[in-house]
Amino acid sequence: MPDAAAARPAPLLHAVALTAVAMVAFAANSLLCRLALQHGGIDPASFGSIRLASGAITLALVVRFRAQPSALGHTGWLPAVMLFAYVAFFSFAYLSLPAGTGALILFGAVQLTMLGAGLGGGERFGVLAWCGFVLAAAGLVYLVSPGVAAPPLLGAVLMAVAGVAWGVYSLRGRGVADPLAATARNFLRAVPLALALSLVFITRAHADAHGVALAVASGALTSGLGYVVWYAALGRLSALRAATVQLSVPLLAAFGGVLFLSEAITPRLALASVAILGGIALVLSQKSRQAARR
Repeated sequence: MPDAAAARPAPLLHAVALTAVAMVAFAANSLLCRLALQHGGIDPASFGSIRLASGAITLALVVRFRAQPSALGHTGWLPAVMLFAYVAFFSFAYLSLPAGTGALILFGAVQLTMLGAGLGGGERFGVLAWCGFVLAAAGLVYLVSPGVAAPPLLGAVLMAVAGVAWGVYSLRGRGVADPLAATARNFLRAVPLALALSLVFITRAHADAHGVALAVASGALTSGLGYVVWYAALGRLSALRAATVQLSVPLLAAFGGVLFLSEAITPRLALASVAILGGIALVLSQKSRQAARR
């Protein structure tokens, strides 16, 4: 009879597999939303409502039937409001933005929000980290600055707001005892907010079977189950590694846009990607060195 320990997958391979699945799921959110809205299969408010509702149902079922008991403390309504704001602005932004461009603006805004909060909280940046921060900010400004190849300004602004909302949501989630249960509750609380927004835009509401299916997939699979897989991976990753692997999400979204949506990777997008992702990588590299010295 083979050794039970030998039959288990190597911890490193398990972590890599979980992380890869989670990153693909997060990148797929951009593709699913853009695909649903690109040809008018559904309106953005309905997409956001269905995404949050299906995500809430999926996460509630996972939390209900998992072996681990919930250990959720008081989280308040702010995370739910930020989650709703992220989904709403994200959905409306993809009316006009290509998938890769939207994902890069979102990711850049999220990371700059979190790094800015660290600076405001007294975190010290070395020269390398400051260079990376300025480079990432400059790349984001360059990406959305006026020009022939610039993305639509309204879409870029909406996605930047979505990124700030997600950055605040992430900051509020630090130190939560049971992040999966907290996420499930936040999704549930965000649903009525999304439904209220759908009522505001009721005269523009429309959805076909294809659009609804994509919204459900975004909520149940790439959001709900995506978070389940991601939290499982986080238990095997350091905070710095977790932040570093997320650099892959905008790139995966950009290449997915090329493969599935026939989008082009423009020189502006490529250069901005190098600046934003490279700048954030420099900050993370500085943090890694500081952590190693402690």
